Amino acid sequence: MTRAARLLLCLVLAAAPPSAAVSQTDPGAALPVGTVAARRTAIDKSLDFVGRVEAVSRVEVRARVTGFLEAVLFKEGDPVKEGAPLYRIEPDLFEAAVTQAKGALERGQAAQTLAAIQLQRAQDLLDRNAGTAVARDQARAAFDQAKGAVMGDEANLRTAQINLGYTRIAAPIGGRIGRTSVTKGNVVGPDSGVLTTIVSQDPIYVAFPVSQREFLRVQQGGERPDRGRIAVRIRFSDGSVYGEVGRINFVNISVDRTTDTVLVRASLPNPAGDLRDGQLVQVALQTGKPEERVVVPQAALVADQGGVYVFVVEDGRAVTRRVTPGSGGSGPDIVIDEGLSGGELVIVDGLQRVRPGLPVRATPAGPAVGRT
Repeated sequence: MTRAARLLLCLVLAAAPPSAAVSQTDPGAALPVGTVAARRTAIDKSLDFVGRVEAVSRVEVRARVTGFLEAVLFKEGDPVKEGAPLYRIEPDLFEAAVTQAKGALERGQAAQTLAAIQLQRAQDLLDRNAGTAVARDQARAAFDQAKGAVMGDEANLRTAQINLGYTRIAAPIGGRIGRTSVTKGNVVGPDSGVLTTIVSQDPIYVAFPVSQREFLRVQQGGERPDRGRIAVRIRFSDGSVYGEVGRINFVNISVDRTTDTVLVRASLPNPAGDLRDGQLVQVALQTGKPEERVVVPQAALVADQGGVYVFVVEDGRAVTRRVTPGSGGSGPDIVIDEGLSGGELVIVDGLQRVRPGLPVRATPAGPAVGRT
């Protein structure tokens, strides 16, 4: 090539746009990025609240008689069935009390039998004009006293038997049992406090406060929160959605004056025990028919002082789109109220290196969406 030809080529390249020069000299300069198509999907209309999981039944197990604790018969944290043995108190003294009460009852019954015979004899003598009414009345009083003594002895025996039964502490409800506050060999009694706690598992409640504004909004939408027609879904702190759907079963009769909220409670199936008493969860009330919305992965969102935006691929280049996130969605996805219409290729992989106008080569994002 002559010197004049080389000079002409340099002038042409200098006059061309920089991007054109890059694309002509190095076609592989486009940045590879992972993309996901913004999709339109049916999203339930919902209101979100923060709720607390509550057991339907919660029982504090206590000792009802005093004695040495002979055995702890459960494993802490395990599920227990109603009637399952939990503790055993040394029963010897209580068995002796039962035997003593039985002996007293036998004596009382023998005295009653004798008093009945004497009353019959006094009545026979009076009928034959061989006895007196005074003697008959005295015999009747003695019989009534003996009868009353027997009733007292029967009550004492029943009390002794009940106390003996209290030496075997059983689970009053089925559920999951907590830790024990006492161990074998300690003296326990009514003053010992709570020995352990049992909470029921299935079903389970979720209680959450609803502001008056949101409460009225639901009612204006044609729903009655207290009729159990509103579906209730639960999300955990990691964003995952609980698989069972609940229904509202209680709305408090009064409004909290300090917060202007109404306490609402829903009942949910909990067969696997995933929901635990006291757990904090996100509550979503589905208040209307599903409507079609645009959804993108949360990993696609970028925030700056101007708000939230995403990068989309247009004509081989990265272009910014300002968006308005909305409520709804599930898991890693988020609803976009404004800014996208669906179908756009949204960049989710390689965002750290992307700049507006940069040439990019779009490929479908893999399972690890959002890595940088």
